[in-house]
Amino acid sequence: MLLATQLERVFILKDKGQEVRLTDPQPKWSVEAVMNFYANTYPILTTAKISAPQIRNDAIEYRFESVMGTKG
Repeated sequence: MLLATQLERVFILKDKGQEVRLTDPQPKWSVEAVMNFYANTYPILTTAKISAPQIRNDAIEYRFESVMGTKG
């Protein structure tokens, strides 16, 4: 018998060398909607990009990476 389960989504915010693990607020939301939801708490997400999903530890991991460069 084949048993299918839906993998949990995990979102990783990578900013200045630190990683913050964010839980999925609503599994039915798109990844962009989740990023907009967390942008209220983490303003760096307003200019972040979403990396391709990877499966790690029985979860689908999305990374939000800052695209802000340094001035100079």
